[in-house]
Amino acid sequence: MEILDATVITTALPVIAADFDIPAAHLSIGVSAYLVAVTLFIPLSGYVADRFGARRIFIAAISVFTLASVLCGLSTNLVEFTLARILQGIGGAMMVPVGRLVVLRDLPKEKLVKTVAIITWPALSAPLLGPVLGGYIATHLSWQWIFYMNIPLGLLAIVATLYLLQNTKGNVSPFDLKGFLLTGVGFALFMAGIEYLASATDRLSYALVILSMGMIMMYMAVKHVKRTPSPLFSFEAMQYRTFRLSVYGGSVVRVALGSAPFLVPLMLQLGLGYTPVEAGALLLWLFAGNLAIKPATTWIMNTFGFKKVLIVNGLLIAAGFVALALITPETSAFTIGVILFVNGITRSMHLTLLNTIAFADVPANNMRDANTLGAILMQMNRGLGITLSALAIAIGTFVLGQDPASPDLATFTFAMLVMSCIALLSITDSLMLSGEDGDSVLNKRKAQKQNPS
Repeated sequence: MEILDATVITTALPVIAADFDIPAAHLSIGVSAYLVAVTLFIPLSGYVADRFGARRIFIAAISVFTLASVLCGLSTNLVEFTLARILQGIGGAMMVPVGRLVVLRDLPKEKLVKTVAIITWPALSAPLLGPVLGGYIATHLSWQWIFYMNIPLGLLAIVATLYLLQNTKGNVSPFDLKGFLLTGVGFALFMAGIEYLASATDRLSYALVILSMGMIMMYMAVKHVKRTPSPLFSFEAMQYRTFRLSVYGGSVVRVALGSAPFLVPLMLQLGLGYTPVEAGALLLWLFAGNLAIKPATTWIMNTFGFKKVLIVNGLLIAAGFVALALITPETSAFTIGVILFVNGITRSMHLTLLNTIAFADVPANNMRDANTLGAILMQMNRGLGITLSALAIAIGTFVLGQDPASPDLATFTFAMLVMSCIALLSITDSLMLSGEDGDSVLNKRKAQKQNPS
């Protein structure tokens, strides 16, 4: 539910924008505001789960999420819609980290690869199924039903939680209010500054002031977290090299990957004239790529190790954005589908690799800190991917002298090339890994070390 709702509106953006009488690209705030809210409240999730119990918080989060979904459907303008999306993000922030923490906290290392592959499925499939579902609903029903469908899903999730989850509690430290405010407000201002750059290019000074304030507050948050005895989240897991490198390089490539569910549907509709349903159907090729590579993922990791695969796959991701940038009105739907299929393969491989190696060397007693920090950064990356996409579109229209309200294919070509450059930067951290990093969770390579004969 949470990941699906981050992207389900992407193919419906032109329809919703027409209803609200605004440019489609400006609705990126409806996507990014949701992700900012998720990021803001993720640090709170671990604390409240330990304080009140995992099951109780999970049910409360699902209830808030479902209620906010109804309010999204009832919205009549961008302000109401954005506020409802923020409330929806608050509910989403409590669901995913709590669920993942329950899974990872007591998990034996030898089961990490298989388990991460399972829990990565929603992160891979939902952003791809979302645009298909959103396009179909926006065309054949009305965009409001994109959110109303969460009502039965929410009720089913609550019933399942009552049966499957125990109300386990953990050790509770004093709540770090200062860290919570510095982190949340800082990131919200940072994202708002980028959004302002994208939607109001004639007011550069205002955007830069907001952006600078956000960066200063996030810097203060980092200094505070390192000093305080009971921080809301911790950087302890950063002492493990595999976690640290997966955070730095992984964050960069996740920004690029996070842009695709926003950029591709808009390019297909606004740049190439596809209908929402046609654009959503083409994105199924991405999902097919995810499916195709899954059975081979573990074998590839065991055969080549993390370093080689991350480097080669990072290059392929960058090349995939270049291929998308080279699409013209004469490019057949089949060719576009093949490009998206290959991008789906590289996307699935990279996210599985990053999610696995990140926790490869983290001991159980540091798992909560690693999980919380990892979840915060992943949500930040998803939000930045969409917000930077909107900024790239705005810069593209300015450079090419186009109307910001109706960007054409050349604008999306520019944006795709920007994302390709961002993806390419992630390889620098992969180069710093050793050939043996992460082998502790790869059973075949571990066995080969123990029995070299």
